[in-house]
Amino acid sequence: MKPQVKSPAELLAPGRPLTLANVAEGAEGLVISDLARAIAARPKKPAISLAVVCRDGPRMQQLARALEFFAPDLPVLQFPAWDCQPYDRVSPHGGILAQRLTTLARLARLTGSDKPMIVLTTVNAILQRVPARDVIAAQALSVAPGHVVPMDSIVAWLEHNGYTRSSTVREPGEYAVRGGILDLFPAGLDQPVRFDFFGDSLESIRSFDAETQRTLLDMRSLDLVPISEFQLVTETIRRFRMGYVAEFGAPSPDDQLYEAVTEGRRHPGMEHWLPLFQERMDTLFDYLGDAPVAIEPQGEDAARERFKQIADYYEARREALDHPGGGAIYKPLPPVGFISLKMSGRSCWARARWRGSRRLPYPMTPMSSTPARGLAATLRRSATTAMSTYSRPWSRTSTRCSRNARRSWSRSGAKVRATACAACWVTTSSST
Repeated sequence: MKPQVKSPAELLAPGRPLTLANVAEGAEGLVISDLARAIAARPKKPAISLAVVCRDGPRMQQLARALEFFAPDLPVLQFPAWDCQPYDRVSPHGGILAQRLTTLARLARLTGSDKPMIVLTTVNAILQRVPARDVIAAQALSVAPGHVVPMDSIVAWLEHNGYTRSSTVREPGEYAVRGGILDLFPAGLDQPVRFDFFGDSLESIRSFDAETQRTLLDMRSLDLVPISEFQLVTETIRRFRMGYVAEFGAPSPDDQLYEAVTEGRRHPGMEHWLPLFQERMDTLFDYLGDAPVAIEPQGEDAARERFKQIADYYEARREALDHPGGGAIYKPLPPVGFISLKMSGRSCWARARWRGSRRLPYPMTPMSSTPARGLAATLRRSATTAMSTYSRPWSRTSTRCSRNARRSWSRSGAKVRATACAACWVTTSSST
């Protein structure tokens, strides 16, 4: 008598990794959608059925297209990484910020879902800290026709939350004012919208075509979310100034960043000092709750490369600051820890060094045999210990390589083996 075969979703448990091996190229979307449906069918289902960490942005877009083909009925939220380098002088693109804030706002207010919901993100995005969940939830603004809300109050909200005033609205994050009409391209929408006011009363909200200016649809309500990951208001300006002085000392007269923030103006690249504007920072895991997390192959290698890149860019900025050669002053916020990896055979150790403190040993699953599982452990720890914009995981101990017992199950007659290997998908709960 053949033993009973369990579904992969039945094998998922908090703190116990599950590896899916031998997944055919191009079939990831089918596997992910089926797994999300199985998780959503549980009696105590999570609000988010599955979160998938891709190794980079193009891979996330490819998986999104695959999910659109295999499961067009499932809602998919994408959380991309910034499209600029660490410690850059430019800000992330407004469209990227709009997509990130839209996803965070939906996750912050999500309490449950009738359909299986999937969140796609990347290694670079998951390693970076984001504004606290309660802050994002409180910054949303809901408006509807018939509401008595002065246009000036909406314009002030737009200014505080990163929207840019322009003569014509064409890109996400732009708004324009013409008499009693407010044109706005909100985050998360494909078309701009037009608010028609009569005095302080909002008479109508309509979407329109940015090229032809023709009205497309009447809208019953609209939830506005920020397009910047911090507000530029009195409280955040005060917090930035105190943190900046505490970190770098008294600013010089030619410090353009400090001068711009003091005057309440936005400065190119100021997002790279995001922790100074926030009272505390969260990770995407704080928004995901108890949702299972799937990590694709080579994710751990991508994370290691990202850590190295962050350290290299930080050191370059520090050297330029110590040996000025002209140009605007750039005072980089230090990463939380510097990671040094030492691998020997089937063993792996990682150590993190804090500024002004002793070295802290760090347990990490061996990268040589189970890279995806190692990243899963790393990301879970970084969710609770990292405290900078570019969160760096650290911990203590060394772990020997070991291969899990092989498990197998069948779907539609096709047998699939679950084992620890270098080319695999691993699914694990984010809560331990």
